Amino acid sequence: MNRRTLIRAFTLAAATAPLTRLPAFAEGAPIKMRDLYNKDLSFSDLALSNEGKRVAVSGFMAPPLKAESVFFVLTKKPMAVCPFCEPGMPWPDDILAIYARRVVKVIGFNIPIVTEGTLELGDHVDPDLGFASKVRLVDATYARA
Repeated sequence: MNRRTLIRAFTLAAATAPLTRLPAFAEGAPIKMRDLYNKDLSFSDLALSNEGKRVAVSGFMAPPLKAESVFFVLTKKPMAVCPFCEPGMPWPDDILAIYARRVVKVIGFNIPIVTEGTLELGDHVDPDLGFASKVRLVDATYARA
C-alpha cells in the first residue's frame, strides 16, 4: 500500500465515521413515559425490570425550576410555562424527574429530546428543590431527538 492509498483510506474512514457511529440512544427504542405505569399507577413490569439500568426516554424539557441546576423535568408534551410555578396550572401526570450529570443547558420547551440515564423507582424528595418524584433518571445525559 502506498502513501496515497493510505491517506485516501484514512480520509474515507474519517468522512464516513459520523454516518456509521450510532448514538448511545440507538441501542434500544426510547421508553414511553406511559409505559412506566400500570393503569392503577403502580409501576409496570417494564419499569420494574429496568430499575437500576440505563434507559432512554423521549419527551420535552419543561422550563427549569432553578437556574444552574442539574435537575429538570421531562414532559410528554411541550409546556411553555413551568407547570410547577404557575398557580392554577394542571399538574401533568406524565412527567419524569431528570438528574443530569452536569449543569443543564436549557433546550427550548418545544424541541423534542431524548434523555438517557439510570432508572430509579420509589418515593424521593429532592433536598434542594423539595420536588417529589416516584420515578426518575439519574446520571443522565440528553440530546435533541
